[in-house]
Amino acid sequence: MPLPPQQLPQRLTRELAPVYLIAGSEPLQLNEAADAVRSAARKRGFNEREVLETGPDFDWGSLAGAMGSLSLFAERRLIELRVGTPKSGTKGDGVGREGADAIRRCCEQPSDDVLLLILGPNLDWKGLKAKWVQRIEQIGVVVQVRELQGRQLSQWLAERLRRAGFTPTAEAVALLSERVEGNLLAADQEISKLRLALEPGPLDADGLMAAVSDSARYGVFDLADAAVAGDRARVARVLAGLRAEGTAEPLVLWALAREVRKLAAVAFARARQQPLGPILKAHQVWESRRQTTLAAADRIGLAALWDLVMRCADADEAIKGRVDANPWQLLEGIAEGLAAPGSARPRIDRIA
Repeated sequence: MPLPPQQLPQRLTRELAPVYLIAGSEPLQLNEAADAVRSAARKRGFNEREVLETGPDFDWGSLAGAMGSLSLFAERRLIELRVGTPKSGTKGDGVGREGADAIRRCCEQPSDDVLLLILGPNLDWKGLKAKWVQRIEQIGVVVQVRELQGRQLSQWLAERLRRAGFTPTAEAVALLSERVEGNLLAADQEISKLRLALEPGPLDADGLMAAVSDSARYGVFDLADAAVAGDRARVARVLAGLRAEGTAEPLVLWALAREVRKLAAVAFARARQQPLGPILKAHQVWESRRQTTLAAADRIGLAALWDLVMRCADADEAIKGRVDANPWQLLEGIAEGLAAPGSARPRIDRIA
């Protein structure tokens, strides 16, 4: 049975398995789970690390070669295999038949001196039943990273705040949950800001709101709001601030892509003359933001929004190092595309 990431640290204190598969689409939990395995491996003498990243031309024979090669310094080694996400519109787990066979062969003769860590895309119930995944589970550990929602998200936020030294009220946790909207990278950034702004101790909703409002640092929400409002000058200032502060590129992309997907869905519904109520509800567009959202969808237009969807995918590839491009230049282009002026006339739509 797959292990949730919250239980992995305790499992690592008891034993170190020969193979770990960490699969999921939520980047913060995925990275922290991988870091936990790496740290536990170093403590047990796995001081060499080799990274293999799959792609269209990846030679799966190199995995067996890495697993079987001898260390130059006679040390234990960690082999890290990063499995890419399947192409859009295709099914699969990212490894294919050849990769599945290669991984199964590596599991047949596990070595005390070689640890295999596999980082992969999200696996559905069919993917978890694949033979190569089940073979890993027989001799190692499968960690399934899921996006957190509802009560699970609230529990995660409360625990994160307690680890930062705060004793949060339920109202404070609910407010933070609403602000980050399920994005754990954003949550981690907000909690880091709170640690700088507040002393450890009790934290209620008013204290959290005051600390967030008093922060002079730019946030990804400022960027998204400025872009949707069409404020190109502010978009440029916020982007420069985010880059100067070293804000994580995936977090900036998440904020922009969320707005792009939302506006594209609205524009598509309009083109089909569909009611907008269900679309706005699905994308959590509250009453106070509806007019701004509708105006932005009109201003940009469906064709431009589809183009921005593809540019978000390009930025994701650049951030992951799969294409030779500057991620910040691509992010700037997406933000400018959202803020670009348009000539579309206002429309009146059926919301219900």
